[in-house]
Amino acid sequence: MTDSADQSETGPRSAASPFAGRRVVLGVSGGIAAYKAIILCRLMMDAGAHVVPVMTAAAQRFVGRATFDALASERVQTSIFGDDDPIPHTTLGQTADAVVVAPATARVIGSYAAGISDGLLTATLLATRAPVVVCPAMHTEMWEHDAVQHNIDVLHGRGVHIVVPEAGRLAGGDVGTGRLAEPSTIFASVEAVLAELPEPDPARQPPQPRRDFAGVSVTVSAGGTREAIDPVRFIGNRSSGKQGYAIATAARDRGAEVTLVTSAPLSPPEGVREVRVESAAEMEAAVTAHADADVIVMAAAVADFRPADVVAQKIKKGDADRGAEAPVIVLEHTQDILAGLGAAKPAGQVLVGFAAETADVLDNAAQKLARKNLDVMVANDVSAAGAGFAHDTNIVTILLADGTVRPLPICSKREVADAVLDTVAELRR
Repeated sequence: MTDSADQSETGPRSAASPFAGRRVVLGVSGGIAAYKAIILCRLMMDAGAHVVPVMTAAAQRFVGRATFDALASERVQTSIFGDDDPIPHTTLGQTADAVVVAPATARVIGSYAAGISDGLLTATLLATRAPVVVCPAMHTEMWEHDAVQHNIDVLHGRGVHIVVPEAGRLAGGDVGTGRLAEPSTIFASVEAVLAELPEPDPARQPPQPRRDFAGVSVTVSAGGTREAIDPVRFIGNRSSGKQGYAIATAARDRGAEVTLVTSAPLSPPEGVREVRVESAAEMEAAVTAHADADVIVMAAAVADFRPADVVAQKIKKGDADRGAEAPVIVLEHTQDILAGLGAAKPAGQVLVGFAAETADVLDNAAQKLARKNLDVMVANDVSAAGAGFAHDTNIVTILLADGTVRPLPICSKREVADAVLDTVAELRR
């Protein structure tokens, strides 16, 4: 199946277009015709729509999410368990002027008709009161099956707009009805639906996401390191990695290309490059390999000390009643990763450090800021209630090299992340 190259150039671009100012959720489900949704996305964007792509897991087997990330108004959403929005399907459904599903597989159509929410796309379809345009695509035998036709009739009876599939060449070389309608045909159908709506309600449109880090490379470290004593035991700290992950997620949402160097046992945010490490030495190597980033945020709690000698076999406890003594562990300093980055910092790079302190917090943080040649230091009193390791909230003070001090009240780690990135954005400007 092919589309002529000039189809992406069809469709109105007038400010008076029914698409202008409209928020359209574009659902893409798992069929070979998913590639046509790219053209449809471009057509609606060119006509003035704000397009929010939602892809099923199966759709990502046919079309990479990076394509829609680059073309659409917002990044692709794929999971009902969003990074920031606890109810993304409700938000999408309530703020949409229209929801378009192209291609719509038999499975998605069946779930929608039966009221089954088995993912973000079907949950959004059930949560919206906006007009819905469903564009089926499947093999002829599936399209003509009584169950599929019944589901189509059910949806049509509920007021869902159906753009029927066309006859033509199908996947595998078959010829018959079931081919997804051409993007220009779907575009015209959605345009007609939007033309019947009243003027857009600005109050229903959510704030547009900031994209002030678009094209900016950001390296973030997260988690606490483990320094081996023997194959079983290690020296570590209480860092959960939550603050570093919040920074990586916020930077991604603001358009950055993010590399997350992490030792934390957390699932990486979607769209973020993950590099897993364990020890301070491994973290140093990984961070150094990505030290050419425009912005580096060292949120990890890197161990200051490690055993000078790692025992090859497990150290046996011995029998204390017979005079066995506890082993003596000799420690040595680990490499100061942040100081090394500061010493080698290229012109134009913004380097951010974190200082986890329990006493003389601001004084200690200010000294580290100057000594390590940083642009920003985030002072974190980990002894304060509701702050520090493992909490979902934090209490920090942001210090700048020019002497600026910005204390933040207790807030979520995502809010801390955005405050830090706001500061970085100011410095980059």
